[in-house]
Amino acid sequence: MNAKRWAWVFLLPLLAACAPLGECNPRPVVVPTLPAIIPGYTQLDTSTGLHITGTYQEIDVETWRLRIHGKVDAPLELSYDELRCMPKMKSLATIVCRGNFEDSSTWAGVPLTHILDLAGVQAEATQIRLVGADGYTSHVQLKDALDEINFLAYEWEGQSVPILHGFPLRAAFPALPGYTWVKWLMEIEVK
Repeated sequence: MNAKRWAWVFLLPLLAACAPLGECNPRPVVVPTLPAIIPGYTQLDTSTGLHITGTYQEIDVETWRLRIHGKVDAPLELSYDELRCMPKMKSLATIVCRGNFEDSSTWAGVPLTHILDLAGVQAEATQIRLVGADGYTSHVQLKDALDEINFLAYEWEGQSVPILHGFPLRAAFPALPGYTWVKWLMEIEVK
């Protein structure tokens, strides 16, 4: 374990103690709305400048939960506000769908390592499976998932992630292909 990661593990209890959900009070959620024109597959969404993939899902953020389970010591079900009360990172990242498009924009959310550390990934785990509300799944090797640049995005360009692009939560893997950026994220299974 590198020194940065080692230090992060020891800071987690301090971070959790600093901002329990009852004391966090995240700003009110501005639920995005659909644009007037919904582009087709791999077409440009003119309202965001991002390309479209997948079948969009309209999700009730009040009842939505992110489920983390599998080879973990402490399975989790996290609400949108609970995620927004956790440490936050921001990144200018490019989604690369080879042969189709490359979209660059600024995303923000909770570091994936933070979530996986809270769940307590077991030693025999080798990958994670991400599942979107549209049924789309992607597998990422655990060693790649634990890269500190990865996060679960709940913001795009300082606003809630747009519905067509994954609201309320989208996986963000800046160094991996676009197919790993699962939209409308519902579940992370540690395998």
